[in-house]
Amino acid sequence: GDRRQPHRIVRAIKNRFGSTNEIGVFEMCETGLEEVANPSAMLLEGRPSGVSGSCAVCIMEGSRPLIAEIQALVTPTVFPAPRRTANGIDYNRMCLLLAVLEKRLGLKFSTSDVYLNVIGGLKLDEPAIDAACCLAMISSLRDIPVPDDVIAFGEVGLSGEFRTVASIEQRVNEAFRLGFTKIALPKRSLAAVKNAAQLEAEGTEFILLGGIYDAVRLLAMGE
Repeated sequence: GDRRQPHRIVRAIKNRFGSTNEIGVFEMCETGLEEVANPSAMLLEGRPSGVSGSCAVCIMEGSRPLIAEIQALVTPTVFPAPRRTANGIDYNRMCLLLAVLEKRLGLKFSTSDVYLNVIGGLKLDEPAIDAACCLAMISSLRDIPVPDDVIAFGEVGLSGEFRTVASIEQRVNEAFRLGFTKIALPKRSLAAVKNAAQLEAEGTEFILLGGIYDAVRLLAMGE
């Protein structure tokens, strides 16, 4: 975690008697490190409402689902080579997603500086964050907020299609537990959610993403 933040993530690099995929989330208090019982709520604490360039995503740390916030800032540049900065996300992955958005949607990121950041000092390296990154960058470019009750996850291919990711049911259940009522996920992923009918009956709406064009239509919900 960030040295200037009170929260720390502990991960085992080598464990002779168990898995190294699990993590522990702790907060530095007066009495020392104390476990954070609900890290997703902690990571979303202070999230702004109705502001463009922000999108929630559910990631998997081992078998544990965590909800993080991805923020993007797209501003016009006066320099011939626009600046690209990624904090907590692979820089090359960000450039790949920008190329897909420019090619498939015709959006002109080439005349803007793009800054991408993960709140809380997390480092995200799984493809499931692609959908949230794209939504955050389009949202900032057009200055249209992503609805606060929307969470998105899914991998984006070079053709602009959304591909399914692992542990869909765990991600959906965690999003529902945190109060997200609109869950955007790849079309083929819905079949993996065994309790989808129950969640829909309780007010959850599933937004199926077939391609990057569906992400633009989802963003129109915030206008």
